[in-house]
Amino acid sequence: MENTSSNFIRNIIISDLESGKTKEVITRFPPEPNGYLHIGHAKSIILNFGLADEFHGRTNLRFDDTNPLKEDAEYVTAIQEDVKWLGYEWDGLFFASDYFDTMYEKAVLLIQKGLAYVDDLSADEIRTYRGTLTEPGKESPYRNRSVEENFALFEAMKNGKFQDGEKVLRAKVDMASPNINLRDPVIYRIAHVPHHNTGDKWCIYPMYTFAHPLEDAIEGVTHSICTLEFEDQRPFYDWVIANCEMPNVPRQYEFGRLNLTHTVMSKRKLKQLVDEGYVDGWDDPRMPTISGLRRRGYTPEAIIAFFKEIGVSKTSGVVDSAMLEHFIREDLKMKAPRSMAVIDPLKVVIINYPKDQIEMLEADNNPENEKMGIRQIPFGREIYIEREDFMEEPPKKYHRLYPGNEVRLRHAYFIKCEEIIKDENGKIIEIHCTYDPETKSGSGFNARKVKATLHWVEASQAVLAEFHLYNPLILDDEEENEDSHFLDHVNPEALTIKHGFVEENLKQVKPQEKFQFLRHGYFNVDPKHHSENRLVFNRIVSLKSSFKL
Repeated sequence: MENTSSNFIRNIIISDLESGKTKEVITRFPPEPNGYLHIGHAKSIILNFGLADEFHGRTNLRFDDTNPLKEDAEYVTAIQEDVKWLGYEWDGLFFASDYFDTMYEKAVLLIQKGLAYVDDLSADEIRTYRGTLTEPGKESPYRNRSVEENFALFEAMKNGKFQDGEKVLRAKVDMASPNINLRDPVIYRIAHVPHHNTGDKWCIYPMYTFAHPLEDAIEGVTHSICTLEFEDQRPFYDWVIANCEMPNVPRQYEFGRLNLTHTVMSKRKLKQLVDEGYVDGWDDPRMPTISGLRRRGYTPEAIIAFFKEIGVSKTSGVVDSAMLEHFIREDLKMKAPRSMAVIDPLKVVIINYPKDQIEMLEADNNPENEKMGIRQIPFGREIYIEREDFMEEPPKKYHRLYPGNEVRLRHAYFIKCEEIIKDENGKIIEIHCTYDPETKSGSGFNARKVKATLHWVEASQAVLAEFHLYNPLILDDEEENEDSHFLDHVNPEALTIKHGFVEENLKQVKPQEKFQFLRHGYFNVDPKHHSENRLVFNRIVSLKSSFKL
């Protein structure tokens, strides 16, 4: 992340290094492989890797795979791809499951110290016994089992003697604590489920809140950076480190998570969108997943610049998604070549232009970046323009094409509408125009002015293309209310597909190439559906922005 005072964690690291408390900065990015990463995870990736890089430290990529019911090797692969795409390389690749033997030993140590016990209460009973935020909890009737009995039962749990949910291992902390997370939290549960990494070796698995501090300590992590919802878990984090007698003592720090307008930030809800067919997979360009943003056409540079701008704070807030769009525009305006595309075509026949003649016109590939040079574009008797650029009966102040009016074709000539051709249902199927050969772009013609310039594509060499236009997937921000039915807020018009034409020189484009189509916005060649015989462009973002930094 950027060297900025708004990054309070960076200031803590500087202080720790200057005082000698920290010799080498070691961070980690610890996703659970139960789904694809989203834009909120990108903030954590950039923060952890960025801080370690700045202070010449190390960052581990660690998969917190303690719940085989929800995890899959597919997600492990996808997460690695996302981290690499953002531009980061991890120093160590680890799994929580690498440490299952050690975690088991530490659980036994807690039993031996009288700090853990096997409980027969059901999950609902444990929840009831735990109390509320205003009322203390009640001790389980199994809390005072002997060390020997707890050890024997825990061994039996490990050896598959009990069914799922029949028993759990709980830490013995304080059932009267004002922090509900310290009221004897569960640290092991039974799950007769094969694990993607350890197979059938285990039928008991550690809870995340027990495993996480142990993993950090084993790896020598110095600054364990979490989102704000883990702040109340920090006392138990420290309790585990101290009572499991870990040689390294990491420190947990919390920062405000990212919330974007019109965006779901819950992997559970994102998975529901995928499973119920609301979107075209985890990498659907409407999704806020890193793979979805990549497929839509966002760049790592834009995402990193966005996070540098918003900084790191101790509180969570909602950021306008228009701010993220601002940074992709800023990144692409110098990189993306310009081109012309007609997404809702209307044919124009220039009746006084020579038949069978094609002339080549010059156009800048990017007026803001001269290094990108110029291209040749064909012009002929028949062209396509946008249907919205013509009106038979225009309102006042409409300056585009209509009967008797003259407009400029970008990079080409003035044309004037002379006749409208309709089908038997009265729909306009083409318009006939005349052109003025004296008005060629670059000729210096200034005898008269026109008030509109239209983009176009020459018809005989135009390449058929499919355009995917996106609107916010969520109509408002009610989806963050757990009590609401967030699927009711899915926008049915989040995707519009149009079929039109692009310039002939885009015929051989490759997946992930990006262009600015004049007036329409920035587009990315879709890597999933694009083929030699099917050109598919995803609109990354429109050209206009209401966002101001």
